[in-house]
Amino acid sequence: MFFDIAPARHWRRERMSDHAADRSRALHVGRTRMKFDRFRSLAAVLPVIIAAPLLLGAADPPAWTRPQAPFPIAGPITYVGSEGIAAYLIKTNVGAILVDGTLAENAGMIARNIAATGVRLRDVKLILVTHAHFDHAAGVAALKRATGARVVAGARDVRALETGIPPGETSYGVIRFPKVHVDRGVRDGDKVTLGNVTLTVRATPGHTPGCTTWTMRIPATPRALDVVFPCSVSVAGNRLIGNSAYPGIVADYRRSIAMLGTLHADIVLPSHPELADVIARGKRRKAGDAAAFVDPTLLPKIVAKARTAFDADLAKQAR
Repeated sequence: MFFDIAPARHWRRERMSDHAADRSRALHVGRTRMKFDRFRSLAAVLPVIIAAPLLLGAADPPAWTRPQAPFPIAGPITYVGSEGIAAYLIKTNVGAILVDGTLAENAGMIARNIAATGVRLRDVKLILVTHAHFDHAAGVAALKRATGARVVAGARDVRALETGIPPGETSYGVIRFPKVHVDRGVRDGDKVTLGNVTLTVRATPGHTPGCTTWTMRIPATPRALDVVFPCSVSVAGNRLIGNSAYPGIVADYRRSIAMLGTLHADIVLPSHPELADVIARGKRRKAGDAAAFVDPTLLPKIVAKARTAFDADLAKQAR
């Protein structure tokens, strides 16, 4: 009753996940090979057949819209997203903060998950956005209407969020999403406080110009826990060479990857949960492992993989 949500296909004509760029290139290569050698074995074209339904707009990965029951993470943080795209609820003594809205068609599910934690929708006071891509920001407009929350996002992504047009140039075209008014644009080092919880902004541009990593600290015994909600540093189809809409993209990526490498994180909570095994850790947490999410080695591993992947993608595009 709170939502006026058009199906995602009304908002976007093409569909591409943060992890689909490699599949897109594989599809192009596969088609070229079939054109010039129609008698290659089925094994050579099978990867193309498998990838084609996703890339041609048939569907996003099923897990992206598959319902996921909310589960506690640590301290005031609860997972309220779908099985395949993360949204996090942070409770404070004067209301709650939501990190990301995921897909437009997930907004109702996220609202139900929030209610299931005992938080009334009107008590969600802030919605923080990691970056202006449809799979993380498309649900924000409906959730803002439902809660009355203020939306906070990286200053360099404000225009994209308010027009519903993602920034920069990509190999897969433009995937629009419902536009949303941003109440506050933030920059590196800014603080966002609600009651007894403060998050710090770490600008990590590259994936989008306003890509924002959020950090916070949970008071705990025997020591406080540092939590990082990292914005993506994957290339994921971004044009690195000749990107006239985002000419500084390569330098931004390099600085952001380097900066993430300087952060300490006891707990890493990414927008795509599989990057930190968030769902699996949630099951362990539910089974009684109170420290299931604590892994100080995880962020350095993620950063190292991102650096290697970025260098490889840049080299391919340069060729």
